[in-house]
Amino acid sequence: MTAAVEVRHIEIHGHRVGYRSGGTGPVLVLIHGMAGSSATWRLVMPALAERFTVIAPDLLGHGNSDKPRGDYSLGAFASGVRDLLLALGHDRATVVGHSFGGGVAMQFAYQFPERCERLVLVSSGGLGEEVNLLLRLLALPGSELILPLACNNWVHDLGVNVTGWLAHIGLHASPHLTEVWDGYGSLADGATRTAFIDTLRSVIDVTGQRVSAADRLYLAAETPTLIIWGDHDHIIPVDQGYATHAAIPASRLEIFEGSGHFPHCERPDRFSDVVSDFLQTTSASTKSASQ
Repeated sequence: MTAAVEVRHIEIHGHRVGYRSGGTGPVLVLIHGMAGSSATWRLVMPALAERFTVIAPDLLGHGNSDKPRGDYSLGAFASGVRDLLLALGHDRATVVGHSFGGGVAMQFAYQFPERCERLVLVSSGGLGEEVNLLLRLLALPGSELILPLACNNWVHDLGVNVTGWLAHIGLHASPHLTEVWDGYGSLADGATRTAFIDTLRSVIDVTGQRVSAADRLYLAAETPTLIIWGDHDHIIPVDQGYATHAAIPASRLEIFEGSGHFPHCERPDRFSDVVSDFLQTTSASTKSASQ
């Protein structure tokens, strides 16, 4: 029987935080990417929850969480993940991060090594300069004036209706396109759009990714690390996955052939199996805060 996953809410430091949770066993935290939400993990959470306690937060500024004016840096998000874990009564977890969430996961491991048992990086940001041109353009000054014209409910709803019509005649949108379109649709909300711009500019400028963990990857040598990437990723190139695998001794690398930027949505069964096997065949890191 598939484990149930519920959408829940909790208040942390005066802010309402949404998250999905289910299952029992070792704790597994799933961190979504920029303009995403915990919903991106919907296809893998039930299977993972059969063996693990799975927690997928909506980061502040995203999904069902509050969208305050504030700090949208990697460090602030990592602290938010820690605060959620502690509020739910968990001291340690394996941390999985997709895209921007990979940067958050690495920052979590760096700031709170005593709380990070393992690290899973999925098409992760923060591992090289190259990134999709559109994201670089959106980081430019003035983009906040253009986005409201391009990202509105009318355009998004039209796309949803067209997608529904195509599905009715047997033509289904790819999981990759569905995730991109859902992220686009979230930007129709003004508060979400502002949080997106603040988050984007904290890690990307016109030249590409400006925050890199490359000089600190040696710190992950004692933390079991799994790297997952699609070989057709047109947002963050797979070359960065290969380079990260080479830079982290004893890390594991899983390339999903034919997949793009969302391997957990495009190949959910394989993703769940690979992550489950990784947790079951590795020992949790025992690093302390002083190491």
